[in-house]
Amino acid sequence: MKRDVKMTNNSAMPVIDEQLIEKTIEENRNPSLARIDEILTKAAEARGLLPTEIATLIATEDPEHIEKIFTTAKAVKEHIYGRRLVLFAPLYVSNLCTNECAYCAFRAKNRLITRKALSQNEIRREVEFLVDQGHKRLLLLTGETHAKSSFDYLLDSIETVYSVKRGGGEIRRVNVEVAPASVEEFRQLKAAKIGTYICFQETYHHATYAAVHLGGKKRDYDWRVGVFDRAMEGGVDDVGIGVLFGLYDWKFELLAMFQHINHLEARFGVGPHTISVPRMEPATGSDLASRPLHPVSDADFRKIVAILRLAVPYTGIIMSTRESSAMRNETFALGVSQISAGSRTNPGGYSSTELTAADGQFSLGDHRPLDEVIRDVASMGYIPSFCTGCYRLGRTGADFMDLAKPGEIKEHCDPNAVSTFLEYLIDYGSDEAKKIGEAQIQKALTGMTATARVRTEEIIKKVKSGKRDVFC
Repeated sequence: MKRDVKMTNNSAMPVIDEQLIEKTIEENRNPSLARIDEILTKAAEARGLLPTEIATLIATEDPEHIEKIFTTAKAVKEHIYGRRLVLFAPLYVSNLCTNECAYCAFRAKNRLITRKALSQNEIRREVEFLVDQGHKRLLLLTGETHAKSSFDYLLDSIETVYSVKRGGGEIRRVNVEVAPASVEEFRQLKAAKIGTYICFQETYHHATYAAVHLGGKKRDYDWRVGVFDRAMEGGVDDVGIGVLFGLYDWKFELLAMFQHINHLEARFGVGPHTISVPRMEPATGSDLASRPLHPVSDADFRKIVAILRLAVPYTGIIMSTRESSAMRNETFALGVSQISAGSRTNPGGYSSTELTAADGQFSLGDHRPLDEVIRDVASMGYIPSFCTGCYRLGRTGADFMDLAKPGEIKEHCDPNAVSTFLEYLIDYGSDEAKKIGEAQIQKALTGMTATARVRTEEIIKKVKSGKRDVFC
């Protein structure tokens, strides 16, 4: 049933109308080729989609239809973002958790993993390892606890990450994926200079949500679904949204997530900065994680990525190392614009030799080190990017979207991507990466607009002369 709007911290809660979602799916089954073509003609203009249009694309199983969806998604992504692909690393600082989520290794009652909250010195060692690899962007993650001491620990951890300097290397932007916070806490996170706040609803289906969240604060569906309202009220205007595909029917989840996005756009004038698309993977101590309730096939997963790119063309789509290198590579052309690389999902997993992958939050599908990922990405014709320029120049929230929606953001993204890629090649790249990367930079220059090319050539000169962190 449709739920009444509720208030949390004076925030109007988004309404997830399950009946409307089911009706929309049912009424748009068996679409004609003419209807698909009509929708894709609109989508090609990067104007986004209506729920009925999303449901129509979801419904098609025709190979010709699906190929048209994929082709259009690729064109839209390159119109908005060009050929750059942003890279980051997750940094787990704690797996202490008071929630009981049936699909997660960090759940409170799981005794099969090593529990640890890193000290600030241990966090510093982890960051040093990542900086020495060439990383510039981190996603800081913790298990979900809700004591004040936990939030203070988070703030201290962010400060520690930013304090690490290794020659010319440093982390320039910390995004966070932590327990839903209050408006006041989000103000403190904003003051701590976080980039994007990320939180997954996991599933928007109320009955499923209740069935898989068996204890802890996370059982409160409304507190979680209202987190982005509180974040934006607290000044954090870059937020990242997502579900865990496999808990419920992916068709429902896409339309529910779109309802949530529409709520944010209606209330704040801006939707999410990123959408993550994790599929459930095995996790130590979780039978559910190994046997998803609603498994998502590779074919459907590709459709999910492509449809999301068409539905919200201006939003970054994140692909984690849950997926295999082959699947990750395939989805670059379908809409993915950000990826993690060289990931570990257990606290201390980068610098410690005592912990094992079994202590991670979930199993990984892509184990390649950063340099190998960069070589592969560049070989495919993309520019690996560690850019954080928008954050430093205040191009966040609505200001970012004003450039992203008409496709103008790539006039900044392309030069900044080349800048950070060239930094990586000079300071950290293997000989093979340098050879591949330098050729790809020259190729990228030929495909830029005149304005972007001039900017990029000026930046290249500065980076080659020894300057770092050059952006426009």
